[in-house]
Amino acid sequence: MINTLIGDVGHASVIVAFVAAIVASYAYFMASRKQTEESGDTSWRTLARSAFYVHGFAVLAIIFCLFNIIYEHRYEYYYAWSHSSNHLPVHYMISCFWEGQEGSFLLWLFWHVALGVVLMNSGKKNKTWEAPVMAIFSFVQIFIASMILGVVIGDFKLGSSPFILMRDFMADAPVFKMDPNFVPTDGNGLNPLLQNYWMVIHPPTLFLGYAASLVPFAFAIAGLWKGKFTEWIRPALPWSHFAAVTLGIGIMMGAYWAYETLNFGGYWNWDPVENAVYIPWLVLVGGIHTMIAYRRSKQGLRASFILVITSFILILYATFLTRSGILGNASVHSFTDLGLSGQLFTYMAAFTVLAIALLVYNWKKIPATDKELSTYNAEFWVFIGAAVLCLAAFQVLATTSIPVYNAFLGFIGIESNAALPADQIAHYTKFQLWAGVAIAILTGTGQLLWWKKANKNSFKDAITMPLMLTLLFSSLVIILSNKFDIFPFKLDNPVYILLFVVSLFAVFANFSIILGLLQKKITLSGGAVAHIGIALMLIGILFSSGYSNIISQNNSGLLYSREFPDEINRDNILLWRNTPVQMDKFKVSYRGQFQEVKGVPGYVNKELLFQTDDAYTAIARGKIKVEDKVYYETGDTLELISPENTYYQVAYESPEGEFLLYPRAQVNPNMGLLASPDIKHFVNKDLYTHVSTVPDPNEEKDWGELQEYEVMAGDTIVLNDYIAIFNGIEQIEQVPGVQMAEGDVAVQAAMKILGERKEYHAHPVLMIKDQMMGRVPEVIEDLGVRITFLNIDTENHRFKIGVNVTQKDYIILKAMEKPFVNILWIGTIIMSIGFVMAIVRRNQEGSGGEGRAPKAKKERKAQVA
Repeated sequence: MINTLIGDVGHASVIVAFVAAIVASYAYFMASRKQTEESGDTSWRTLARSAFYVHGFAVLAIIFCLFNIIYEHRYEYYYAWSHSSNHLPVHYMISCFWEGQEGSFLLWLFWHVALGVVLMNSGKKNKTWEAPVMAIFSFVQIFIASMILGVVIGDFKLGSSPFILMRDFMADAPVFKMDPNFVPTDGNGLNPLLQNYWMVIHPPTLFLGYAASLVPFAFAIAGLWKGKFTEWIRPALPWSHFAAVTLGIGIMMGAYWAYETLNFGGYWNWDPVENAVYIPWLVLVGGIHTMIAYRRSKQGLRASFILVITSFILILYATFLTRSGILGNASVHSFTDLGLSGQLFTYMAAFTVLAIALLVYNWKKIPATDKELSTYNAEFWVFIGAAVLCLAAFQVLATTSIPVYNAFLGFIGIESNAALPADQIAHYTKFQLWAGVAIAILTGTGQLLWWKKANKNSFKDAITMPLMLTLLFSSLVIILSNKFDIFPFKLDNPVYILLFVVSLFAVFANFSIILGLLQKKITLSGGAVAHIGIALMLIGILFSSGYSNIISQNNSGLLYSREFPDEINRDNILLWRNTPVQMDKFKVSYRGQFQEVKGVPGYVNKELLFQTDDAYTAIARGKIKVEDKVYYETGDTLELISPENTYYQVAYESPEGEFLLYPRAQVNPNMGLLASPDIKHFVNKDLYTHVSTVPDPNEEKDWGELQEYEVMAGDTIVLNDYIAIFNGIEQIEQVPGVQMAEGDVAVQAAMKILGERKEYHAHPVLMIKDQMMGRVPEVIEDLGVRITFLNIDTENHRFKIGVNVTQKDYIILKAMEKPFVNILWIGTIIMSIGFVMAIVRRNQEGSGGEGRAPKAKKERKAQVA
């Protein structure tokens, strides 16, 4: 039965949220007018607050309705059917919420509501800012709410509703013409690559970063609008730090998700969607530096306006890139076009025009200083650093936007076939590597100049010890890596040596600053901590990417297949089941296929599972136990967690010991082979393993000719080069997957086959059901053998066994070493801690209100954070 009530409530809530945002924006605009402030009339502000709260409650109602149709499996709604399915656990149902475009817009809308409420209730500190800032906030909410409005008037479509019914979305489908009330019994399901716990936490973090970038933008626009060209910096600065840290953490969450889930061999593939988020983060960090420089020396105010505004516009541009469908052929991450391209462009254009118009109108009014900056002036290096960040962002932006250039030229009638670089990793690395070198140098020298007096002698004193430590440690690492087998690489590339040395210098320089600040106040060192994190990230990227080592090289001299790409034939190793192969210092064996079973830790061998007609249900062929604990007895029915996924057990043996990895793969009819790696973490490296090719499980096996054997109890035969012992037969009451009735009889043979690693027990079944003979063969994948119980000669006590053989199971596997990749993740954590420390400090500075001088002025020092 179709439940239209929940959808009607949801759609009505969208309309309420949209209208309330309009009212709030207009009311806050009126409350911001100068004459209203002077008169002390707060009626407009009261109305605006009430409207924004109504908007917030409406957004919560939308969220409730949308999650309800997902959680309750209401497949009469297209959104629930296209993203969810019956067997998804609750945490993946949450992921379904924001897998689609409408849900992700709703998530963005929610974070704006949450941040808006915080801003509204921080009036004691920023009383005069509430009305103009919230006017901008509410104005943005109008645009985002319109994205899920789903109003169609003729050929005009405003937004895409998540509450559209299947029968309306697929009106031309024959099933709905025959039965308009038809409801599918199951949904399409969550994209297999998104069935990961990172899908639960990564998008909310990233969208919080998106939403937080609006706050400094709103303060900047409000400052231009109200003529408060200098005052906006103080309240905007902690929010800028917050936006930078949440966006940065979101980016690195995505990188780690890709590292442990995708099989492209790393954490960053320079995919256009990855780049679209990276670009505004760089610009925002540059803006933070110019804002801090202005707080100290009153220089860089115009640059601060430009960079803060640009970072938000780039967030909107990233949204346009990923959701307009323009990257459909360039990125695996982009959304399909829902017909919202025009709205997205209007959204971006509206705020771009508004910001540029206000900047141009007020440009000459924005205070600027003619003070000349010397080489030993800290602000000079801050501006150079901001320029480097912006140039790095521009290089990525220029290349990532190639599909946009093509679309624009096509729109005006000019054909363009410009393509993204064939090797995008090499293309971007060529430029970003040198940006990393410059950032590391500036991170060290700029901080030292910032905290020391701006003269040559004091700078020399400050830089001497960090330089000495850098030369000592870098020389030690270079010598040890080239002369001794201590590190899993040889540091011999001149450019890599340069990046390592300057990054190490940045670590020591900022550490020396922290030591000097310990006697003063620890929160002052937030910038130094963040810069140490950045430097460690550069070192981690250098070693893990620059010295990534493929150890699964094909040294056999044979091609696996002429149909395979060169990369598979060259960089992968073929593993036949239970046949060890030497790979680098490891002896590697592929030992079988495993699956996840609900209630059982780890993975269960498929040989112990009899698959039923329900893909999510199996019957235990034997005891399923882990260590000494039995979880299921023979014949028990159990539930499979993800039957489409197979885990391939790979054993690594070396002089140091043995360990098992379980890389995952799924042969998806729409997406081909979806492989996810398994990673063994060592102190100095990660061993990264994934399958590149597996036999198609949906393809019928090519079994050889049936060989028949007549045996008696105790006889020995040879099956596909393996010794098999026939122990006899026994009657059984139940046959897995078969409903036995009264009068039905079933017997099973008991056979033991001696394999290379272990003994196998086969129990082919012969039965008489409904007065017809049936057979259930036993397939032993390890040995490539299928055994069938053919017949019984009751008079002579002889039994006929049929045997088919086939090619043994195999996988083609890729393995690589990632040296010191943990330094990257540790650096990310340290960088985040530094940003949080800076947020705390900036909040403390602003706690005294707008008229008070910050504590940093009293100390006559400030930091770049």
